[in-house]
Amino acid sequence: MRYLVTGGAGFIGTNIVKQLIADGHEVVVLDNYSGGRRADRAQKGTQYIEGDIRVMSDLQKNMQGVQGVFHLAAVPRVPYSVEHPQETNEHNITGTLNVLVAARDAGVKRLVFSSSSSVYGGDKGEIALTEDMNPSPKSPYALHKLTGEHYCMLFAELYGLQTVSLRYFNIYGPYLDPEGAYALVIGKFLRQLSAGEPLTICGDGEYYRDYTHVSDVVRANILAMTKDSVGVGEIINIGNGQPYSVNQVASLIGGSTTQVPPRAGDVRYSKADITKAKKLLDWEPIVALQDGIAELKKIFGINK
Repeated sequence: MRYLVTGGAGFIGTNIVKQLIADGHEVVVLDNYSGGRRADRAQKGTQYIEGDIRVMSDLQKNMQGVQGVFHLAAVPRVPYSVEHPQETNEHNITGTLNVLVAARDAGVKRLVFSSSSSVYGGDKGEIALTEDMNPSPKSPYALHKLTGEHYCMLFAELYGLQTVSLRYFNIYGPYLDPEGAYALVIGKFLRQLSAGEPLTICGDGEYYRDYTHVSDVVRANILAMTKDSVGVGEIINIGNGQPYSVNQVASLIGGSTTQVPPRAGDVRYSKADITKAKKLLDWEPIVALQDGIAELKKIFGINK
C-alpha cells in the first residue's frame, strides 16, 4: 500500500512512518519542517517532500496513487493558537480542508485524522470522557481539531471518503521533543533531570492526566486505517484509561522537585473512556507508564 503522512517528520508522525516502513508499505511524507529538520527522525525507504498543506498544489502532486492518508500536520501549540488565531486557523482548519479535498479528488480510500482530547474543554470532574459528550473547546487549537472532526464526518457522508478521527490523550515516547509542543510534563521532567535540575511541579502537583505511549497510538492509527468496522466518520478516544498525577510522574522519573505557582486554566483531571476503541478497533493500550518512562530514561541516557 502507498500512504501519505502529513506532518510525518514530527513526533507522532515519525513513529507511524517507522512502523509503516517496517510493515513493507510505500510511504510519502509531506512536512513543512516548521519544527526544524531532524536527521534522527528520517526513516530509510521513505520519500520526504518539503511542502505545506495550505498549498493545494503541494497536496495534489503528492496525493496521486495514494490509498490512505494519515493526517497529522498541524500547529499543535495551544498557547500559540491563542496568540495567533488567524495563522493557526490557516494551518489547522484550511490545511485540513485542503487535505480532505485533495484526498477526495485523488480517489484516496481512507483518511485518519489526528484530533485531540482538548476538544472536551475544561474540568468535567473525575469521570472518564466519552466521545458522545458535548465538546467545549477552550482554545483556538481545540476548536480547530473539533472543526477537523466535523469536516471528516462531512466528507464521509457527502463524498464517500472514508474517515476516522482519533482523539489523543497526552502522548509520550520515542522522538518526543522535550522542548516542543508535545513535551508535556514527561518531556520537561526528563530534560530537567538530564540537566541536573530539580523537577518543576506547578501548584500541588495533583493534576491527573491520561498518559498514552506513542507505540499504542501508532497501533491505533494503523487499525483505524485498515479495519472494515470503521470509516464513516467515527470519532474515537485513544488513551491509556489510567490517569496519573504530576506528583506520581515525578516519583516515577526520580530526582528532586521544586514547586512553582499553578498555571491558570489547568484541568484537574483527564481520563479517556476507551470502550469505543476496544469495540471498533479491537485496540487497547499495552505500554504501562512505568515501562514507557524507563524506556525514555534510557534514550535520554539517564541511569538514575
